[in-house]
Amino acid sequence: MTIHDAYRAKHSKSAALAERARKVIPGGITHDIRHLTPFPVYVDRASGTRKWDVDGNEYIDYWMGHGALFLGHCHPAVVKAVQTQMARGTHLGASHELEVRWAELVNQLVPCAELTRFTMSGTEATHLAMRVARAYTGRPKVLKLAGHFHGWHDGAVAAVNPPYEVPMSAGVPGATMDQVVICPPNDVKAVEVALGRGDVAAVILEPAGGQAGMTPTIPGYLHELRALTARHNVVLIFDEVITGFRYAPGGAQEYFNVTPDLTTLAKIVAGGLPGGALCGRREIMSVIAFRGNPDWDRSQRVAHAGTFNANPLCAAAAIATLELCADASLQARANKAGEELRRGLGDAMKRLGVPGTCYGEASIYHVSFEGKPGLAGFDRPRQGLLYHLLRCALLNEGVDCSMNHGWVSAVHTDEDIERTIQAYTRAFQAMVADRAFGA
Repeated sequence: MTIHDAYRAKHSKSAALAERARKVIPGGITHDIRHLTPFPVYVDRASGTRKWDVDGNEYIDYWMGHGALFLGHCHPAVVKAVQTQMARGTHLGASHELEVRWAELVNQLVPCAELTRFTMSGTEATHLAMRVARAYTGRPKVLKLAGHFHGWHDGAVAAVNPPYEVPMSAGVPGATMDQVVICPPNDVKAVEVALGRGDVAAVILEPAGGQAGMTPTIPGYLHELRALTARHNVVLIFDEVITGFRYAPGGAQEYFNVTPDLTTLAKIVAGGLPGGALCGRREIMSVIAFRGNPDWDRSQRVAHAGTFNANPLCAAAAIATLELCADASLQARANKAGEELRRGLGDAMKRLGVPGTCYGEASIYHVSFEGKPGLAGFDRPRQGLLYHLLRCALLNEGVDCSMNHGWVSAVHTDEDIERTIQAYTRAFQAMVADRAFGA
């Protein structure tokens, strides 16, 4: 039986739901990353490190809410906080004490944070960060690094995947794309040349490397970039949607000891519920604040709205989560488990003759059939169908993760890690048997 034969046999109810979904949802999915050939699984419930699909199959989960669930599914403290708040109101149409406590926690934990403004997603947070930087500096352009992902808004879709000259999405005006300057990652000289033009408001990047560290940041690069942007009075924005509170309580900026001007957050910041944030230096963040000056408030201030920003339900989940994430032993435990998992998967690939390697940092791992990327990332499109096949093979073996990477939580156990290595080993063996890597 091939991998796909076994997959179809184990997931008949998911197949039926996928067929229903295609009739009412474009492409049958509500997030591009959930696209899976031949069809996605439909999950019914989750708890801790496990989740169960509609066919009754159990999985050790490394998808973990797309990286949002550092404390695992349905952590008791988070569930209690949300249930308590649900009875008190989900949207009060007013300011409330929980949003103040949430902001206090972000400002306490994140090194650059003096003021915090909440959004409902990471995409909104990076969009707001770019607008704030432009308003603060009076300059029009934002510099991003090839291979780095900052959401799906118009200003962020350039140079995400190779070939980098093709935007991530259709439907974006060329005039908008012209406001984005692209530099290769890990090349501080290229950034220096670009900043010399004098029209760049901000540099935005994922500090641990593009797309959850798929293209790792080389040692020293962040320190050089911090010095360079300061010298040119350019706003340095760390997109810590993935790394925030994961690499360390203060995120990648604490882990690497480099403090940016602004930081964008989502995922863990909202405790597994929808939510994001922009935080940073008081002087820069204050361009969002009303001053009671009609000219400033109408034409110079950065406007920011959002019906569900900092709603009390998400705030309750966030507070419960961040109060626990302040304990650095959680990150240390997850990072150690991540290291053990990477080593085990790398050994399995080598032992079975599977091309590529496993790499990563902190509590994130990447399985790459193309090997490690160069300093500038992968220079050609990756073997997408192989990763779809790997995910199907893993689901057959009781493990769920993203196509080529996963997030270890603070609650994954030694037994989880050992069982996962065994599952990957069987999945790789199935791919070899399917001649996925050639004869």
